[in-house]
Amino acid sequence: MLSKKVLNEGFKYLEKDPVKNFPKLVKWASKIPMQERTKRQFDKIVEYWDDEDGPWHKFIYNLLTELDSNVRKTLLMNLTIHAGIEGAKVLDESRAKYDCNVPWAILMDPTSACNLKCKGCWAAEYEKTDSLNYETLDDIINQGKALGTYSYIYSGGEPLIRKDDIIKLAKAHNDCVFLAFTNGTLIDDEFAHKVQQVGNLTFAISIEGFEEETDMRRGAGTYKKVIAAMDILKKHGIAFGFSTCYHSKNEDVISSEKYIDYMIEKGCVLGWFFTYIPLGKDAVVDLIATAEQRKHMYEKVREYRNTKPIFTMDFWNDGSYVNGCIAAGRRYLHINANGDVEPCAFIHYSSANIHDVSLIEALQQPLFKEYKKNQPFNDNMLRPCPLLDNPNYLKKMVLDSKAKSTQPKDRENVVDLTNKTQKISKEWEVVSTKLWQSEQRKSVN
Repeated sequence: MLSKKVLNEGFKYLEKDPVKNFPKLVKWASKIPMQERTKRQFDKIVEYWDDEDGPWHKFIYNLLTELDSNVRKTLLMNLTIHAGIEGAKVLDESRAKYDCNVPWAILMDPTSACNLKCKGCWAAEYEKTDSLNYETLDDIINQGKALGTYSYIYSGGEPLIRKDDIIKLAKAHNDCVFLAFTNGTLIDDEFAHKVQQVGNLTFAISIEGFEEETDMRRGAGTYKKVIAAMDILKKHGIAFGFSTCYHSKNEDVISSEKYIDYMIEKGCVLGWFFTYIPLGKDAVVDLIATAEQRKHMYEKVREYRNTKPIFTMDFWNDGSYVNGCIAAGRRYLHINANGDVEPCAFIHYSSANIHDVSLIEALQQPLFKEYKKNQPFNDNMLRPCPLLDNPNYLKKMVLDSKAKSTQPKDRENVVDLTNKTQKISKEWEVVSTKLWQSEQRKSVN
C-alpha cells in the first residue's frame, strides 16, 4: 500500500495547481512498481500532455479545470491505484489461481424497472419487477474487490430509480469507480450534490442524437430532460458522458461533427457508441445498422479521437484495441436484476445465478468457459462479437454449455436469435476484412 500513501501526498500537491503539477505527478507516479501494461498507460498520458496542440492535451486540461476537486482527486486515485496499479496485480493473480476469466469491470442492474419505454431496448425482455437488493449489490462488490475488480457499472432498467442505494454503495466502497448508464431524466440538483460529495460516481447518459432522434426512441420531451441533466452535472463538476445507440435511422446524425461538438459543449468527457441489437422475438430487425453505416462509424470515431477533446469508444468497432470480445469476464460481465450472470448485456443466456453461487463460481460456469476457450472468435478483431459478427459461435457455445435464456418474456431460443444476424454478419465480414487488412498494413509501416 506504499503506492497509495505516496500518491495521496501527490494528489495533495496536485490540488495546489492542477494544470502546472499534473505532468509532475504522472511522471512521479510512473516510477512506482506496476504491471507493464499499466506502465505503458502512464507513458501514454505523458505523451498526450506534452503534445500541447493535440486534442488529448485539451481533454486532460478540461478534466483538470472543469471537474470538482473532490471528484477529480477521488477518480484519479481510484483509477490509478485500485483499478490500476494494485487491482491489475490482483486480477492477474486471480486469473492464474482460478484458471478462468476475471473481469476488470462488472456491469449489474440494480433494477429492471424504468420510467421510460424505449423502442428496441435490450433490457425490455426482462421482468420489470426484478431487482438486486442493497445487500446483494454490496456482496458482489466485496467479492469482486477480493478478485481485483474495482470498476462497477450500473444499467437496468433505469438504475437511478435506486438513487439512495447507489449513493450508499459509492460511500461504502470509496476505493471503487462507479459508472451508471442512465436516461438522465431523474438527475436533479439534490442528487448531483450527493454525487459531488462521494466523488467516485460517473454517468453515461443515453441520447440518440438531437431532439427528433432521441424522442423517436425514448418518447416526447425526453431530449430536453437529458440536456437539462447534462447542465446540472456540469454545474456540479461531475464527470459524465453520453451513450448513443446507432442504428439504421440515426447513424448519419450521431456520427456528425455537429453532434460530437455539441456533446463536448455540454460537458461530456466520454462518448460511448453501441449498435442496435435485435433482442426479443418482437425486435425491429430493420433498425440494424448496415455494414456501410458501421464502417462509417468506424471511420468517424477514429477521426474524432485524433481531432476532438473527448474519449470516444465503439463497443463493437474497437475490437482491435482489446483483441476481440471482452465478454464473459474477459474484461467484463453482466448481472441482470434477477441475478443471472450473463456474458454480456446483449447475450441473455446463463447457467449461474448470483443468489445461488459465488462470483468466482459464476465465472467458472460452462458458458463462460466456452467463451474463454474460443476468444477471440476469429483473426479479424473488427469482428469481435459472437452474436453480431460470429453468430454460429454463439449458437454452438450456448447449446454446448446448455445455458438457458434469461429473457422471461419469451425465452428466446439461441437459434432464432442468431438467425436474425446471419445476413448482416456476412455483409460485415466482407467490409471489415478490408478495414482490418488496412489496419494491419498501417501497423507494419
